[in-house]
Amino acid sequence: MRQNELTLSQGARHKPKRIGRGFGSGHGRYSCKGLKGQKSRAGFHLRPGFEGGQNPFTKRLPELRGFTNIFMKEYVTVNIGRLDCFESNCEVTPQILLERGLIKTTKLPLKVLGHGSLEKPLVIKANKFTRSAKAKIEASGGHVEEIE
Repeated sequence: MRQNELTLSQGARHKPKRIGRGFGSGHGRYSCKGLKGQKSRAGFHLRPGFEGGQNPFTKRLPELRGFTNIFMKEYVTVNIGRLDCFESNCEVTPQILLERGLIKTTKLPLKVLGHGSLEKPLVIKANKFTRSAKAKIEASGGHVEEIE
């Protein structure tokens, strides 16, 4: 069988209904639209969700409350208690944290939070640090570097 020999099976194609082409069409006179009114006119369009003046479904749902700050910056966070698994004087970057499975992505900026304790001196490179995280890293003999 070749591509030029392919044909549709019997009954796969139907002729379109010839609406409004006289009495012989079986749908003459009003063309299945009933009598007068807005819905019988040419170009009539009813917007989606319109319920004939009744309070629509979208309005009947409880509204979302609150405020969304459009300027809010999202961060990937890691607590310093989770960084205790690294060796002493090791350089910790977002890429290394991703490889170890401590963060899920490097597409967002990294922020180090101060929950937990750090016993080893580490060189930590991140976009942001909380005050408590900075203090705990420097107290353990480590170093903090902010990256862009």
